Amino acid sequence: MSKRPNKLAFLTQVAPSGYVPGLGRGASGFTTRSDIGPAREGPSAEVIAEAQAKRGEEIEPDPEQYQDPDNETGLFAGMVYEADDEEADKIYEAVDAKMDERRKARREAREAELLATSRAERPKIQAQFADLKRGLSAVSDAEWENLPDVGNLTGKRRKLNPREGRAYVVPDSILVGDRDKAGFVNALDPMQQANGGFETPANGDGMADLLGISQARDKVLSLKLDQISRDSATSGTSTSIDPKGYLTSLDNEVLKTDAEIGDIKKARMLFDSLVKSNPNHAPGWIAAACIEEHAGRMVTARKIIKAGCEQCPKNEDIWLEAARLHNTNDAKVILANAARHLDQSVKIWMAAANLETDLKAKKKVLRTAVEHIPKSVRLWKEVVNMEGSPEEARIILARAVQVIPQSVELWLALARLEEPKAARGVLNRARKEVPTSHEIWIAAGRLLEQEAMRPDRDPKERQKELDSIDRTIEAGVKALRQHQVLLTRDQWMKEAEKCENEGSPRTCEAIIKATIAMEIEEEDRYDTWMADAQAELARNQIGTARAILAYALKVFPGEKALWRSAADLEKAHGTRESLDDLLTQAVSNCPRAETLWLMLAKEKWLAGDVPGARLVLHQAFDANLESEQIWLAAVKLEVENDEIVAAREILKRATSVAGTERIWMKAAVFERQQGLLEAALDTVKTALNKYPKFAKFYMIKGQIEHSKGHIAAARATYAAGIKACPKDVRLWILASRLEEADNKRTMARALLNKARLANRADELLWVEAVQLEERAGAPNQAKTNLAKALQECPTSGLLWSMSIMAEPRPARRGKSVDALKKVGDKNALILCTAARLFWAERKVEKAREWFARAVKVDSDQGDVWAWWMKFELEHGTAEYQQRVIEQCIVAEPHHGFVWPSVAKDPANARKGTKEILLLVAQQLH
Repeated sequence: MSKRPNKLAFLTQVAPSGYVPGLGRGASGFTTRSDIGPAREGPSAEVIAEAQAKRGEEIEPDPEQYQDPDNETGLFAGMVYEADDEEADKIYEAVDAKMDERRKARREAREAELLATSRAERPKIQAQFADLKRGLSAVSDAEWENLPDVGNLTGKRRKLNPREGRAYVVPDSILVGDRDKAGFVNALDPMQQANGGFETPANGDGMADLLGISQARDKVLSLKLDQISRDSATSGTSTSIDPKGYLTSLDNEVLKTDAEIGDIKKARMLFDSLVKSNPNHAPGWIAAACIEEHAGRMVTARKIIKAGCEQCPKNEDIWLEAARLHNTNDAKVILANAARHLDQSVKIWMAAANLETDLKAKKKVLRTAVEHIPKSVRLWKEVVNMEGSPEEARIILARAVQVIPQSVELWLALARLEEPKAARGVLNRARKEVPTSHEIWIAAGRLLEQEAMRPDRDPKERQKELDSIDRTIEAGVKALRQHQVLLTRDQWMKEAEKCENEGSPRTCEAIIKATIAMEIEEEDRYDTWMADAQAELARNQIGTARAILAYALKVFPGEKALWRSAADLEKAHGTRESLDDLLTQAVSNCPRAETLWLMLAKEKWLAGDVPGARLVLHQAFDANLESEQIWLAAVKLEVENDEIVAAREILKRATSVAGTERIWMKAAVFERQQGLLEAALDTVKTALNKYPKFAKFYMIKGQIEHSKGHIAAARATYAAGIKACPKDVRLWILASRLEEADNKRTMARALLNKARLANRADELLWVEAVQLEERAGAPNQAKTNLAKALQECPTSGLLWSMSIMAEPRPARRGKSVDALKKVGDKNALILCTAARLFWAERKVEKAREWFARAVKVDSDQGDVWAWWMKFELEHGTAEYQQRVIEQCIVAEPHHGFVWPSVAKDPANARKGTKEILLLVAQQLH
């Protein structure tokens, strides 16, 4: 049987070297003197060297034994560094670089291998926990919420077991004190017996002593406050103590947190070290003073900035900071001292002038500054601005341009103060002194324009002076090129805009004439100038755009688009005379442009010159014999002036000469408007023989036959029209309405169904189908048709508008939001419907804003104008109503769902836009 080993045998063994009992449980080992014996001095350097010599070891040389004690760079630092030395250094550097390049690849590979090995042996903590971090994605929200809060897990502050609690010895003084608290005293000392049991006399003197102590304390506090107040008054500091409001003022003090106080202390120490190590660094002094100011220690801040001014007297920033930290009187003294050290600093003098409240004193300071710094333009300008008399200012400027002849600002200011003739001389002198300034040439042009526009000038002399502006600017551009001053084309255009904004349109035009062709290829001129004109109009620079178009028309007189753009500009921003002159030039240069002839005739007619309008149209006939627009314009002119016979003769000549579909249609409509239905039918029949595919002839014929009660004939006409023009939606709608009027709604529905098969996704057919069911008293079927219509035409603004208004009132706003998302905010009908919703909610201003947005998006929608007019008639004033009417007349709308039917009604043939607008507004509901 084997003997069991003794587990306690290690207790009798000798402990290994370096063993510390309890080290694994947090104990720390220590060594005493008894363990290592008494301290003794080691061997000296000589003994070590002798021992090394005996053993045959080589003595390592001291690397600093040949070091020059006065020169740490070496003994050879004082020698001459010659070209040979430099060449040798370059060769050594090249060899080192070559060797390093050869070893670079192996070194990088070795380093990468070592890095990979070390990462494999000792991976980063991030890599070690990568899989655990990926596993966190599977943790649910409930598990995250059930995680315990982090507590103190270090074990440093474990709670003691109450049974093993520590006990401390209580001092005797506490025991004695507790004994006295619990005891009773039955006897009085002699003083208490004399005073009746009180320590103070019983006659009331004790209370008097207490009051005396309180009064004395208040008196001492008052004396201290008075003394502090007197000291602050005599010292000249801004810190003062108000004895009455001292305690209440303490409530207004801002208390700083410990963190802020700590930051201030750190910054104070930092800047204190900075100014001590580099006392000539002015920003350090300024920062140190600002720190004290922030801490509320103004006296310390002033002392620091004063010391900074003494150390850095040539720095203007530190003087300005010192002036800021003091009151006005002290700041004046400080800036006076600053001016002695820095008499050439403009900032110092300007700060000193700004401190003065008296005008004379400020003038005195500025004039003194000009004496010290005569080359400062800013000081001269301030001196001139201080003068209230133009004569004094002119004298000062005359002296200023003598001292600073290169200042363009001073020359221009002097020219503005002089008389016109003297101003020309001033500008000529300025041009010689500063030949590279374009501002002087522009000022000369503006001066000529100012003289030319005087009311007492003769028209011929005025025109000569206006022409001289062009020559002056052109000469200025050439002179600047000779002096190598090459302003870009955009810079010249900016100068032209500046002249226009400052009231010099003729100078603006001269600048455009002289510079608009710069930096442009010949083939790009037209497109570039058109883009420039549009850009200027977008910035509301009307004069500059007009000048660009005028120059472009001289280069391209045969471009109709240019003339049209110029005419539109004059119509919007010019006068009727200027538009008339422009259109006269336009038709002479572009005789084949029908639009320009019509615009000129219309302007003549609007001006009341009917014979002039007839003459213009007669000239247009000669240039455009077969133009239907000119023929129709002549007919309209005669009809508007009640010349019915002349209008009929013109139509007969037009049908024989031009004979287009539109002319025949206008001839039939003219006869119908005059009540001659048989003549209108004959005209339409003749026209149908020539143009059987023109849908409007069938419409006119069918409407005339319907109005005469010939239902069968009208039905046959519409059927023939549908067969000839199956893609014209209006023919299908008229045929359906004819059947509905004849109480044949089933036939009307069938026609609309056939129309939708022939014309897919047409919104007008769906709208007619919905309205047919509404008129028939079937709202459910109308709603079903509307839903189908939106599925087939999801971007129709008209259908969405009907769908919104078909919803109950609470659901309309949500439906309108859906419509805006589906169609967008660029549909006038949707915007108009949104305005109607605001109208229903009595949000007047909001509704007016949305109506304005709608007509801005599409001004040709007559129904939108009519809805706005109906709104203004109910909620607007006469001013708002007139504004809508004027805007509608300018827009001249032609389209819509209700507008065309009212405008083309023969009963409304002679009515204008205002009357049509009011009629449509009455029909809307």
